[in-house]
Amino acid sequence: MTLRVAIQMDPIASVNIDADSTFVLALEAQARGHRLYHYLPRDLSLLDGKVIAQARRLKVKRVLGRHATLGPVETLDLSTMDVILMRQDPPFDMAYITATHVLEHLTPKVLVVNDPAAVRNAPEKLFATHFPGLMPPTLVSSDRAAIAAFRKKHRDIILKPLFGNGGAGVFRVTPDDENFNALLESFAAFYREPIVVQRYLPEVRQGDKRIILVDGEPVGAVMRVPAKGEARANLHVGGRALKTKLTKRERAICAAIGPTLKKQGLLFVGIDVIGDYLTEINVTSPTGIQEINRLDGTTLEKNVWDAIEARLR
Repeated sequence: MTLRVAIQMDPIASVNIDADSTFVLALEAQARGHRLYHYLPRDLSLLDGKVIAQARRLKVKRVLGRHATLGPVETLDLSTMDVILMRQDPPFDMAYITATHVLEHLTPKVLVVNDPAAVRNAPEKLFATHFPGLMPPTLVSSDRAAIAAFRKKHRDIILKPLFGNGGAGVFRVTPDDENFNALLESFAAFYREPIVVQRYLPEVRQGDKRIILVDGEPVGAVMRVPAKGEARANLHVGGRALKTKLTKRERAICAAIGPTLKKQGLLFVGIDVIGDYLTEINVTSPTGIQEINRLDGTTLEKNVWDAIEARLR
């Protein structure tokens, strides 16, 4: 089949072609003969119930600095598309939420990956709380007394913003850390939302595992090991990507959440697991495909497009 595919993402000119998952998804779509368009989230409009975008025809190739060729701007009626990839990076803010409301006008006629209503209803740190027994001890609260009591019980804790991403604003607070109150004051000054407080998992020194699920099934994983002196394992803050396999516990986690992901139209998802615990379910713009491909000799972008085409059939 030949599909018309619109990709809603950040500027493609600035992506890292050796790491960006959206780039390899575009490469694979193009290799299959699909027609690609690119537009920025700010180019999306809702006009009298019709969803339009100021889009440009897109062609891609794996050549550094010349990886994307964009055609002239055209007003695209997105209802004429077969597939829309919603792939802009967080933060998951009101602009992101508004985009999901606009794209929801297109479903179910147009396949939006991931489903915009499901994305809106699955904030990544809150969505995981719907699966009992999978997460480490976790508190979501603005109540300083409740946070202090959680710290007293678990002693070594992690503080992070509820809608943060990429490891930004994540702090480890040890039992003797004198910055605890100052950190709570800073969170209160910068965020209106509650914060996430979790028991620190020392297993993070061995790595934070990113597992990719396609249509509810695990298809690959990469272990991200934090740099010395760093509590975060995110690759862009110095974490190392290592080859890994799924454990029995990790397969059980995937089995527990997979049917819900599939039912809700969350076709391409990345989950984070530390030790035996699920910490996040990433549904907005999951990454990790290229790292897994290099380590395992796979082509996970093929799995994603196979699942998309299967849904359209």
